[in-house]
Amino acid sequence: MTWEVLNIIGTLAFAISGAIIAIKEDYDILGIQVLGFTTAFGGGTIRNLLIGIPIETIWTQGNLFIAVFLINSIVFILPTQWLQYWDKWGILFDAMGLASFAIQGAISAVQVGAPLSAVLVAATLTGSGGGMIRDVFAGRKPMIFREEIYALWATMGGFVIGLGVIQGPWTTAALFIAIVTLRMLSVHFKWRLPRHSIT
Repeated sequence: MTWEVLNIIGTLAFAISGAIIAIKEDYDILGIQVLGFTTAFGGGTIRNLLIGIPIETIWTQGNLFIAVFLINSIVFILPTQWLQYWDKWGILFDAMGLASFAIQGAISAVQVGAPLSAVLVAATLTGSGGGMIRDVFAGRKPMIFREEIYALWATMGGFVIGLGVIQGPWTTAALFIAIVTLRMLSVHFKWRLPRHSIT
């Protein structure tokens, strides 16, 4: 049940993120659908490849595909003035997608008996994969490499799951809230990882 809830939250959150960025890049309705779908399902596809889940299982989520199509369509018909709120609140959807897929990727890796190193990679790439694909398709530098702390929170989530600290829906929910909160705080306070200074 927890896995399914995380999958739905992450998929829909990233679909909204992808569709709105497509609009901001002046894509047409097809571009909005493509970017919404690839952002929504990119992380799950990467997860399947990483831990050996048959890639074709991505196509068994029929109802979720319909939901993403409807979400993308709703975003497309929203009045333009509503999109001004994206810069203020849109990061929340991205943070929710990051947290959901990071936890989901880590749990999936643990379930197949992967070592801790693989759990960390699964959490990081599953959580950030959809956003990376979104940014590349939108012609942007991937946010994961240049903006406030992003993938680190996914890696930390994978770490505590890999250590067995997270057990059951309540601790999973607490971890979800923690990742979302840390991501939002890193944006608010502009926390960044060290970078090379070019003078």
